[in-house]
Parts: sequence; structure tokens; C-alpha cells
Amino acid sequence: MAAKRTVLVTGAAQGLGRGIAQAFADLGDMVIVADLDGDGAAKAAAEIGGDALPVDISNADSVAEAAEQVKTRHGKIDVLVNNAGVVGGGGPLLDLDIGVLDGALAVNVRGTVLMTQAFGKMMKDAGKGVIVNISSIGARQPTPGLGHYEATKAAVDAITRTTAIELAPFGIRANAVAPGPVITPLTAGLVADPDARAAWETRIPLGSIAEVTQIAPAAVFLASDDASHITGVSLALDGGQLLV
Repeated sequence: MAAKRTVLVTGAAQGLGRGIAQAFADLGDMVIVADLDGDGAAKAAAEIGGDALPVDISNADSVAEAAEQVKTRHGKIDVLVNNAGVVGGGGPLLDLDIGVLDGALAVNVRGTVLMTQAFGKMMKDAGKGVIVNISSIGARQPTPGLGHYEATKAAVDAITRTTAIELAPFGIRANAVAPGPVITPLTAGLVADPDARAAWETRIPLGSIAEVTQIAPAAVFLASDDASHITGVSLALDGGQLLV
């Protein structure tokens, strides 16, 4: 039997992060459910038999404290999944509230970098580790009104490549999962509108918006030994949307 890994998933109190956390827990890994919502993290951790870690990934002091807690309680980190992200709003670029952009940058870009720094250093000391970032096909395919969000995900792809090449000498791999639209609590309102859902699904050759259970296994795979020769990749899981 493979040794139990310590896996930290940000934004894991609900949605895709919760599904990814569950997928690792199902393998017997110790999963740290990290989230700004401390109560939600505690609930999710209790449900999967993991550990809860309240953290604001956009805040350097909060991330540093989280890293110390992980080191004290678990002694190591084998896998970091940078899942937490926000859209925060939207609108045409010329009319976009700059506060919406700042909020997305703070979580999606700054947060990814801060978590990679703090936990990447722990992995470097151990001489091994895997980082999986959650990106989006929006990094490569624009949707009017979501330019600010898509810019942050393009940055996540760039951060993934830089992480991969800089940390490879230390036995650390870094990849990204880039979903198309996924059914989560954040998209529930849109999915519940038949016209809006149909309009979205016409862009997807396979004809349907993804379920969390169709995305989470990709994060598990990229963190596994089966992906030991894969690094610096952003893997699209979009039902073919990038083809059209």
C-alpha cells in the first residue's frame, strides 16, 4: 500500500475544491481542507475525515501562519492544490469596476503565488512534492464580460510553467487543470436557467456542462506517480469547447 500523503486543497469547503478534497480522501490521503470560510472548512473536513485550516490566501501573514500550522500538525506537505478562486463580478472591460479586477487578482494570482511560495519551500526542503493549480479554459478562450477573470487564469497558467521549471531540480512537479464551465454552487443560478444553460452548452461539442466528478480525477491524476513525467502542463477539461 502506498504511503498516506498530506494533501492541502484551498477553497475546499464547497464546489470543485470540496470534490477534489473528497477524491484524495477516497484514496486514503490526509486532506487539509483550507478555506476562508472556517466553519465550512471544519464541516467539510469532518465529513471526509480530514483537517480544517482557515486561511485567507490573499493575505501573506495568514498564509505564513497556515504553513506553520501544517508543519506543526503534519510535518510535511506532499500535494498542494491551489483551487481557491473568485470571479467577483463582471462586465465589459471599458466599464469594469476596477475593484472587481483587484479582488480577482488578490485571490487568483496573489493567492496562488503566496501559497506556492509558502508550501513550495516546504516541498523543496523535503526534496519532493506536487503542485496542482486550478486554471480555466478562459485563459485561452475569451468570453465577453469575463476578461478580468480570464486574465487572472492566464496568469495562473504562466505561474504554473514558472513553478514547473524553477522547482524541477528539487523534485517538485507543477501542473494545472483548466476546466470549462462546471456545475458548482457558484454556477447554480445560471445552470438553473434553462435558456442560459442551453446557450452555454451550445459552445461545448460534447453538449454538457461538466460535473465536479468529471474534473476532480484530473487533479488526482496529475498529483499521482502515474503523471511522474508531466510538468508545466495546463490540461483542458472542457468537453471540446476550445475546439470551436
